[in-house]
Amino acid sequence: MSTQPAPAAEPAVAAEPAATLQIPLSLFVFALLYGGLVCIAGVLGTKLASLGAWPVLGPLAVEAGIFAFLILVVLSSAVAELHGRDTANKLVRYGFIPLIVSMLLIQFVIHVVPPAVFWDKQPQFEAILGQSSRMMFAGLIAYGVSQTLNVYIFSRIAAGKRGALWLRALVASFLSQIVDTLLFITIAFYGLFPILPILEGQIIAKLVLSTIMVPPLIYVFVALGRKLDGRA
Repeated sequence: MSTQPAPAAEPAVAAEPAATLQIPLSLFVFALLYGGLVCIAGVLGTKLASLGAWPVLGPLAVEAGIFAFLILVVLSSAVAELHGRDTANKLVRYGFIPLIVSMLLIQFVIHVVPPAVFWDKQPQFEAILGQSSRMMFAGLIAYGVSQTLNVYIFSRIAAGKRGALWLRALVASFLSQIVDTLLFITIAFYGLFPILPILEGQIIAKLVLSTIMVPPLIYVFVALGRKLDGRA
């Protein structure tokens, strides 16, 4: 009785390596910085900072979160310059994740996690970091609209090749800061305080800071991004 030889086993086919997501180094670094600044901006915003007395304008005061927020504006503009408007818009949208998580964690630590028996700073902690749901909602709306508007204006001006880099960034910052202030102050305080004096002071102070900070910073971040990506 003859037997047929067993068929040779087919050689194993090596599995193809999974595709890896490659992102430019500058985008990776800027996204990390962006996420951190989104979280810290709200914490810094609990302090009202003096900008001193200015000719004609008089004394100016602004919530200290503007320093972090202006860097966010510069970062989103730099990403739009280096990687395009769509990527910058994604950065803004993903920024909601750390912002919302940080807000929820702060509320959790304040209202759920009990303080240690020997720690007597709970009232101060709540006073500084606690925000009403109305203020948190105002912050989310103002952030999303103003940052998206900043990317849109910067990209539109860039597409039309109107103005130098610093001018494009400054115009976008001006308009987005005005919208941010109008939205946040109106949503957070309408019906509680007279909002016109607050709006006037905040808008003037933010425009002054934008003029000082945005033009040099946009060049710093665009140059840094090109160097990180090996394009310098």
